Amino acid sequence: MIDFNYESDFVLENETAIAEWISQVVVSENKTEGDINYIFCDDEYLHQINVEYLDHDTLTDVISFDYSLGNEIHGDIFISVERVQDNAVDYNVPFEDELRRVIIHGILHYCGYKDKSEADELLMRKKEDEKLALFHVEQ
Repeated sequence: MIDFNYESDFVLENETAIAEWISQVVVSENKTEGDINYIFCDDEYLHQINVEYLDHDTLTDVISFDYSLGNEIHGDIFISVERVQDNAVDYNVPFEDELRRVIIHGILHYCGYKDKSEADELLMRKKEDEKLALFHVEQ
């Protein structure tokens, strides 16, 4: 079950299409969908989580807490809409594209992909692009 929660004024316009796409991505990675919660928030909210739970005093666009059990994906994915907006400007991409990239980034972590090394980051970007293409095909 995919659930969208809001700790800011932002609301996804197409929750159903996004949820269907996330489900498709989970299946495409040979995983089973469990309880996946997205929490959309602002920088201050996500910064507090970063400090309190990860001991990182930095701003970030996404933090994911993985509660998966075997191949069944479970977790909470916190997204700072403010960071996504700033990143979209910095990377010169539409906000919606950057938001979908961040949405799927957390799922890919749950599927076992990392992004700490340069090689891991390259693979993560490739998987993000692959999964973003699934969204465009289905719409």
